[in-house]
Amino acid sequence: MEELYQLSIALTTLMQEAYPRLLGVMSLITALGTAGFFLVFISSIYWCVDKRLGRQLGYIFLLSTFVNTILKNLIRQPRPFWLEPEIGRYDVVEFGLPSGHVQNTTAVFLLLAATVRRTWLWVAAFVYILLMGLSRLYLGVHFLQDIAVGFAAGLIILIAFLLWQQFYFARFNKQILGRRLLLMVLIPTVLAAVYVGIYLLLGPVSEDVPWAAYVPAAELSGYEAVVSTFGALLGFGVGIILESSRIRFHADGPVWKRILRFVLGMAGTAGIWAGLRVVFPTTPLWLGLPLHFLRYLLILLWVTYFAPWVFVLLRLALADPESEVHVTL
Repeated sequence: MEELYQLSIALTTLMQEAYPRLLGVMSLITALGTAGFFLVFISSIYWCVDKRLGRQLGYIFLLSTFVNTILKNLIRQPRPFWLEPEIGRYDVVEFGLPSGHVQNTTAVFLLLAATVRRTWLWVAAFVYILLMGLSRLYLGVHFLQDIAVGFAAGLIILIAFLLWQQFYFARFNKQILGRRLLLMVLIPTVLAAVYVGIYLLLGPVSEDVPWAAYVPAAELSGYEAVVSTFGALLGFGVGIILESSRIRFHADGPVWKRILRFVLGMAGTAGIWAGLRVVFPTTPLWLGLPLHFLRYLLILLWVTYFAPWVFVLLRLALADPESEVHVTL
């Protein structure tokens, strides 16, 4: 592992010294892999373009993000700039392995390419993934192995999701509301339980490492990330099931209505995110973490359920009179 550390640091140093003007471009590419970008991108598709595609992209993104935060906080590997502070070009405190930017980009954009089925989109998706990995290496926030494992994890999640879509989704979509909601609750809950069990077996993070000074902040950030992604995945899953049963809005319509839906939806999202951030305390930890969970649960419930309800109420979107699913026992 030490050889990979040194190889990655050498490559990062070489790129930064040879191409210092690429800093802005690499920072921009990295910004296109953040949770904020995906929230805006996927919400716009869900509200304004194709609701079914938005549901798929949103769920696989949040599932990938949750799995990634779990892996980071169980594997507990450093960042390159933790070993060589001079190469750090991006502020991040979480553990490094695997790369969440690469993992999420792989899962989301390859799913998008598989759904749209256009050659140019497949090419664009792989170029995007490659550039994302390169940007993380250039900025000194990931080793080569972080990027490789992130890509592999994204592929595994994508394949599992596609298999579920092909062999189980039709039957799942015919289940009664309670059963569909139960599955949306069970998936993040089981993953969280597995994380807690393994974390307890592993015990506290060892501070007998050269990068020990970064461990406390990484641990705290890890707790917050696991809790927030747990709440987000739960909120998204429950929200899309309730919306398909109770609201059934249409994402089509005149351009001006789509624009208004996007503006109103994002205003509500930003309001909940910023408002609850001010209201909810972060300390003590036993109180801050549950409120962190609640905050992200409510944000994704707004995106998936309450925002569409407002759209229909204000006549910015049409709604089907009948449920999208035909229930069987």
